[in-house]
Amino acid sequence: MPNSLIIAIDGPSGSGKSSVSRAVATELGLDYLDTGSMYRAMTWFIQELGIDVNDAQMVAKSAKADLIQPSIDPSEPGIRVAGRDVSLEIRGPEVTQGVSAVSAVPEVRSLMVNLQREIASNSKPGIVVEGRDICAVVLPEAPVRLFITADPDARANRRAKENGAEVTTTQADLEKRDLADSTRAVSPLEIAPGARVIDTTYMELSEVIAQVVDIARAANG
Repeated sequence: MPNSLIIAIDGPSGSGKSSVSRAVATELGLDYLDTGSMYRAMTWFIQELGIDVNDAQMVAKSAKADLIQPSIDPSEPGIRVAGRDVSLEIRGPEVTQGVSAVSAVPEVRSLMVNLQREIASNSKPGIVVEGRDICAVVLPEAPVRLFITADPDARANRRAKENGAEVTTTQADLEKRDLADSTRAVSPLEIAPGARVIDTTYMELSEVIAQVVDIARAANG
């Protein structure tokens, strides 16, 4: 692949976008950025400071983008906060419950968007960037812009299997997260104009990966 191909991928939790994004980055020899982990890392940091995630004013005052250090290696995804590896901690229930509130704070989104754009612009081989506002806000000029989704039942079953959790509880959590993400005032989860929608409900992971790789190669000539 020629240098500096940027692939922007949005979608809700459980849609398969993370697995697809990592696999596509690996196959095409690109970097990979999980923007959701950056908001989780910021949430972890805020909670470590003892700040209520619902106190938007204090969250905004305390947020620091330069502490967030995501890996862009698709074979070794992870993230550090001020040099500390928090890749496991950010997947815990406390962070999961708090991340929607922290990510809705405009100052936090501004800091993260600027950092995400900087990482993407500095990527030499090109990069796959996945999240919830990549196509519309972070990288609206990316040559490949996709929205990966699936029906609620499929998403809940996938996420429950992933986490070893109960399906009904998982589906309720996903619905709550979807509502928070799609109704927030700043950068809500939505299908950006011009983004190509891929519904993975009845697709195998390998099929989705192959489709995205084909789309990327076609866009890159």
